[in-house]
Order: sequence, then C-alpha cells, then structure tokens
Amino acid sequence: MSAKVLERFPAGAPRGSWPAEEYAARRRAEGEPATVVMDLKSDAFLVVVPAGEEE
Repeated sequence: MSAKVLERFPAGAPRGSWPAEEYAARRRAEGEPATVVMDLKSDAFLVVVPAGEEE
C-alpha cells in the first residue's frame, strides 16, 4: 500500500496537544480518509491518505 503525505507535525507538541490528530479529523470531516502515522526516523507524525491510481 502506498500513501500520500498531506502534512507533517513534529512529535514534540505540548502535552495535551494533538495537532496531527486534529488536522486528520478536519480532513475526515471533509470526506478524505486521512490517517495519522508515526515516522520514527524523522520523529514526526504524518497525516496520510491512500495514494490514488493516477499518481
């Protein structure tokens, strides 16, 4: 499965702050199947959607 990265968020957000999850929730509310994944190598949260066939 391949995915397209919509946005990156540093993992060091203040306690109680979930900017990646909030961004993904807004995208899902707009009908996009956004998911948050952790990129351990870059220590960042990525908001991704499945890559389409046209890419």
